[in-house]
Amino acid sequence: MKVSYIIDHIVKWLREYVEKSGLKGFIVGVSGGVDSAVTSALCAGTGKKVILLNMPIHQLQYQTDLAAEHIKWLEKEHSNVAGREIDLTSSFQGIKKSLPHEIQDDLTMANTRSRLRMLTLYAFASHNRMLVAGTGNKVEDFGVGFYTKYGDGGVDLSPIADLMKSEVYLLAEELGIIQAILNAPPTDGLFEDSRTDEGQLGASYAELESAMEFDIKISGSDLRDESELDRRQKEVLAIFRKLNRANRHKMEPVPVCRIPGEFKNLI
Repeated sequence: MKVSYIIDHIVKWLREYVEKSGLKGFIVGVSGGVDSAVTSALCAGTGKKVILLNMPIHQLQYQTDLAAEHIKWLEKEHSNVAGREIDLTSSFQGIKKSLPHEIQDDLTMANTRSRLRMLTLYAFASHNRMLVAGTGNKVEDFGVGFYTKYGDGGVDLSPIADLMKSEVYLLAEELGIIQAILNAPPTDGLFEDSRTDEGQLGASYAELESAMEFDIKISGSDLRDESELDRRQKEVLAIFRKLNRANRHKMEPVPVCRIPGEFKNLI
């Protein structure tokens, strides 16, 4: 894979998209992870205005620090980039006070954090007449649905959603993303502890990529026998398929109840 060609292609796609939209640039939420680092660097490469938001909510300090370091680096490299830190902890606490205690399980409140960040991104986007750029990769967005519906899944365009996680790392190295981000274990940063994506998913991104590629092949003409897989590969394939089924509602358009014509004629 000629990484520089892919970078140039995405940057060109972003630039053309925002110019056709009549808007001014991009808003990106920066988490301290590789996906948001790559997405923000690609947006910066367009030369259009880019606002990067670091949005801690009871965040582990190293995650906030990584995001801040990346923003500072991009601001130095690109005059069209401006970063802001918006501490949403007090806003999140206000939401918690308003919600009944019995519904405040870990996953519900993690998703609430993500949706609060989405609200903040769109507040900046609306005021500045800009687009919210998504940071999801192909495994997350189209494989296991590892994102929050109407949270980090609520975006205007997705620059890296056709790239596997391993490919995102290749772009990160080419773009010069800081080493600390490349070395950091992937995490969604939606919990107050240090749990990783791998811990939540039950498999590494490399394993899930292989499972996703296997499923694509067996659903097409290149059929393969699952007996070829070893025990761990079968375990991961089962994890992938379970998550894919459970999160299909995120990855498909919202279902619409179509009313038969003969019923409408009665109105």
